[in-house]
Amino acid sequence: MILTKPKFWKKIQILSIVFLPLSLVTLFVSEFKSLITKKKFKIKSICVGNITVGGTGKTSLCIAINNILKRSFKTVFIKKLYSEQIDEQRLLKSKGKLICKNSRFDALTQAEKTGYDVAIMDDGLQQKNIKYSISIACFNSSETLGNRFLIPAGPLRERLNALKNYNAVILNGEKRDINFENKIKRINNKIKLFYGKYEPTNLNKFNRKKNYLVFSGLGNPEEFERTLKKYKFNIKKNIVFPDHYNYKKRDIDKIKKMANKKKLNIITTEKDYLRIKKNLRKDILFLKVNLKLKDNKYFSNFLMKFL
Repeated sequence: MILTKPKFWKKIQILSIVFLPLSLVTLFVSEFKSLITKKKFKIKSICVGNITVGGTGKTSLCIAINNILKRSFKTVFIKKLYSEQIDEQRLLKSKGKLICKNSRFDALTQAEKTGYDVAIMDDGLQQKNIKYSISIACFNSSETLGNRFLIPAGPLRERLNALKNYNAVILNGEKRDINFENKIKRINNKIKLFYGKYEPTNLNKFNRKKNYLVFSGLGNPEEFERTLKKYKFNIKKNIVFPDHYNYKKRDIDKIKKMANKKKLNIITTEKDYLRIKKNLRKDILFLKVNLKLKDNKYFSNFLMKFL
C-alpha cells in the first residue's frame, strides 16, 4: 500500500473521531479472520509482521533472522507479491533466497517442495489461516501505537489484544516506552520482548562535515532522520515521499536541481535507492543499515527453541 501516514494517526484529532465508525469494519474483519481454521505446513515458518501500518523494521528483522539461521538451516524469504514493494523484494533477494507469489500458501508450498528448512515471512500476521511456528510483531519504539485507533481512524491493523497469540515483540528504534512495554506484558505475560537499533555499515563513504539533502519514501521516515542525526549528518533539507513511492525522472531531476542550487550532497535509504532507475542514480548516495539486536544470543536461543 502506497501511503503517507496522516497526522491524525499520531494523536487523537477531529478527523480521528470522524473516521472512527469506519474502524468497526476493520475490527469486524480482524475478529472474523481469527475464527478461521489454520493450516499447518511441514516447513518451519517465522512470520515477522506488524500491528501498526508500516515503518516498523519488518524487512530488516527478516534479514537479521536469516543471518542467524542460515548457517544451521536452509532458509528462504517469503513475501507476498505486491508490485509497489519491489524495493523490499530486491533487498531480500540480495540477502538470500526469495519466493514471491500472489499467495503465501503457494509460496510456502513451493518452499516445502524445494526442500527449505525454514521460511522467513516478511509480513503476514493478519493472514490468520496459516499456523506459523513463530509469530513476531514489530513496533517502532518511538511511535508505538499512535492514537491507538484502528484503520482508518488510526494506524492499527488489528487490536493490540492480538499480541496474546504472538510469541515475541521487537521494539526497533532509539527510544523506549516503559509504559507501552508494561502494557504488552499485561496482555501476554509469556511474550518475549527484544530491542533493535539501526546501525549504518557504510559510514566511511560519507563526509559528515558536508551538508546533505535527505529524501525517502518510508512508512516511518522520522526514524531514518533520527539515525542520520545520531551519526552527526548535517541535514539541511528533508523531502518525504509516500511509503514505497515509485520515483519518476522528474522527481529525481527536481531533487538534484535543488541539491545543486544549495550545494548539498544527496542521501537516501537503501530501499529508496533500489526504487530509482539505474540511469538516474548518479550523485545519489544511500545509507546502508543493519538492524542490531540488543541481545543477539538471547534472540538466537529464542528462535532455536521453536525450530
